[in-house]
Amino acid sequence: MGRALVEAHPNIRSLYEEASSVLGYDIAALCFEGPAERLNLTEYTQPALLVSSIAALHAFEPLGFTPVAVAGHSLGEYSALVAAGGVTYREAVAIVQKRGRYMSEAVPPGTGLVAALLGLAVDVVKEVCRDASSVGVVAAANFNSPGQVVIAGEKAAVERAIELAKAKGCKKAIPLPVSVPVHTPLMQKAADRLAGDLAAITWSDLKMPLINNAEARALTKASDIQASLVRQLPSSVLWEDSVKAMAAMGVTTFVEVGPGMVLSGLIKRILPNAVTMNVHDPKSLEATRAAFSA
Repeated sequence: MGRALVEAHPNIRSLYEEASSVLGYDIAALCFEGPAERLNLTEYTQPALLVSSIAALHAFEPLGFTPVAVAGHSLGEYSALVAAGGVTYREAVAIVQKRGRYMSEAVPPGTGLVAALLGLAVDVVKEVCRDASSVGVVAAANFNSPGQVVIAGEKAAVERAIELAKAKGCKKAIPLPVSVPVHTPLMQKAADRLAGDLAAITWSDLKMPLINNAEARALTKASDIQASLVRQLPSSVLWEDSVKAMAAMGVTTFVEVGPGMVLSGLIKRILPNAVTMNVHDPKSLEATRAAFSA
């Protein structure tokens, strides 16, 4: 993850070195070599994704484009805040490490489950979660795009919700390799712990609006960011609404910066006419550069 971009742009390796000094381990080695078992633990996944995303951002920035707005999906909100000048890179690395640790400690290993439900309307997903809550905590965690909602919670309750969803016409239920049921009430304990750490950070007003996860609302004031990030953990990610909010601001082109192209795919489902680009390796960076130059 990120290795090819660092090899092509050696100047961004310093970002990995700075992050390693904060984290206390070699984040470049973890991103580039694994092992996958460690990388998939949220305490390590979160700093790895943040560092790789900011490295991709630094490779993209010389193109000279200033975004109308920024947004990030769950953890990606922290990368978006770094991009918008709300928090320093170093502080972001430290806080996401703690966020991952608090999340993993909030729910005992193996007791949670996360699954994507395809082909159901939002109100039906909410209904099956309500009905399944008789056997435990389950909630809609991510409203990703039309017909794709991720649910999460206690294992038995999520399994019950999947059964009910299939009975309601769910086309497919896909268990996801996520180690904790984030964006559910089970994360309130983690949010409470994180609140103190967020309060200790110096936040700055943003250079451009952040469309936040919790309400799909445009934020620019430092005073609003901290509370929004606390609300984010136990609340649903309103990604579909966030993309629509950016469209309402006049945004027609979206550049996904960081590993993977999942968000680009979701955006195309939400706004079929949107132009999507991504920056995660030298090839995608060059394609994005060429598209902007056309």
